[in-house]
Amino acid sequence: MGTNWRATGPITCGLIGYRPKPFARMCAKANKSWEDAGSVLVHGYRAPTFSIGRNSSWAHAILLEEGYRYSSSVYPRKHDLYGSPGAPRTPFAPLPGFVEVPLTTARIFQIDVPASGGGYFRLFPYHLTRWLLDQAYRRNRAPAVFYLHPWEVDPDQPRQHQAPLLSRFRHYLNLGLTEHRLRRLLGDFKWARMDHLFLIDGAEPVPLITSWMEPNLQSR
Repeated sequence: MGTNWRATGPITCGLIGYRPKPFARMCAKANKSWEDAGSVLVHGYRAPTFSIGRNSSWAHAILLEEGYRYSSSVYPRKHDLYGSPGAPRTPFAPLPGFVEVPLTTARIFQIDVPASGGGYFRLFPYHLTRWLLDQAYRRNRAPAVFYLHPWEVDPDQPRQHQAPLLSRFRHYLNLGLTEHRLRRLLGDFKWARMDHLFLIDGAEPVPLITSWMEPNLQSR
């Protein structure tokens, strides 16, 4: 399982609507801000709403130029707000020297079921999440990726009652259960930093897949 300190780029709308040069400026600014705040080198990036996809695969080259060495910005399933169906389901190199670590899904009856956390961690019963992560690890033969936003362990946060009903459902569902579930998850699996899993000497090599947006592309 993987987790790490990552920089997040253009927060309001991900890569949608961005061109390469403005995106490069955003990446440089985000990287410097995170490194100054944490006093550590930042090697990883995650695009808001997993927005590296069919129309923005150019972003990987810019991330590499700006000093990033891996990204976890591709979700290989369809969602109403994001997703790249057909993308690899396991880590790959979209260009030499850079690793993309897709969000984890479990292939169940030819359907890619999300198993990476976030809202699904609050929506699904805990035992289902644990089973999905176990299935993904066994079938993909690669470390699973899990993420969670800090606000998801804060049940006392202010409520935005004017927000649309669906948005409120997604945001506030089961906030009071998240911390307990997270503590169980941390005990049920072995965890490691993503840069230790994919970047250090001796890490398992990942396949170079430059045409990763081809339809029906299957992971290794």
